[in-house]
Amino acid sequence: MADAAKNFEASLTPEQRTKVTFDFRSDERVNWHFVPQARKGLPLAEMSAAEKHLALVLLNSALSHRGYFKAVTIMSLEQILFDLENKSPRRNPELYYVSIFGKPGGDVWGFRVEGHHLSLNFTVRGDVVLATTPSFFGTNPAEVRTGPRAGLRVLAAEEDLGRQLMSSLDAKQRSIAIITNVAPKEVVSGDSRKASRLQPLGLCASEMTVPQREKLKAVILEFIGRNRSKLSEADWEKIEKAGWEKIFFVWAGGIEPGQGQYYRVQGATFLMEYDNTQNDANHVHAVWRDIENDFGDDLLKQHYEQVPHAK
Repeated sequence: MADAAKNFEASLTPEQRTKVTFDFRSDERVNWHFVPQARKGLPLAEMSAAEKHLALVLLNSALSHRGYFKAVTIMSLEQILFDLENKSPRRNPELYYVSIFGKPGGDVWGFRVEGHHLSLNFTVRGDVVLATTPSFFGTNPAEVRTGPRAGLRVLAAEEDLGRQLMSSLDAKQRSIAIITNVAPKEVVSGDSRKASRLQPLGLCASEMTVPQREKLKAVILEFIGRNRSKLSEADWEKIEKAGWEKIFFVWAGGIEPGQGQYYRVQGATFLMEYDNTQNDANHVHAVWRDIENDFGDDLLKQHYEQVPHAK
């Protein structure tokens, strides 16, 4: 990841580098969003073909094949929105911004790739990736229904796996898991700087059968599996270590395809939310937060307490 970041930075002009680089302690590092608005950083639209390739190599250095496919395909959906919205200039597959915080390969550093419906944040110290969250993927449309790409569902697995788990529950389990018949219009955690631990509503994993827990595990792995295996394995180990008895599954809204729906999986250390309510339930937001360690907060605090740093 550090090599990819260095190669990307080296390809840029001094003016471009000024846009890309920030001090690691800059407030901009935690100023994340997922709406279609301008960001700080260098957009793909202002890069040469070679620079874009190197920017995507940096993104790919952190993601799995599946995660990279989802990320770049989400970017491509902006062209569909551009066509649907009378060529609105805010819909542009190249309005995705790269930002690098600190010196790649230095003490601690990080990078972000972000634009509409995509926010990927990584914090690194030496050979250790301290944090891979907040991690936000969204799609509009959730399913492309017309044109040459009809049938495309970038986040199909997130919906289908959640629905499979929901369908496996018996009547008593459903009565506990479903907290309301009306889904919220947005993920509850929004784009908050720090993830909050939500009330542990819903069905506890300890009240599920073994096959149901396997379905729940599949949902969790789909979210963390956006990242390359070394990172996702470490994230799964942390989740499992915290205990199944602390993981809850919540559903809100309809249970049939086409109905507005929301689910979340929350454990002692993490929060995952899926919401598909906007645009007649054809617009998905899916976010994964580390309640203790978004942006590496917890591990960085320990690091700075143990290692003296100049202020």
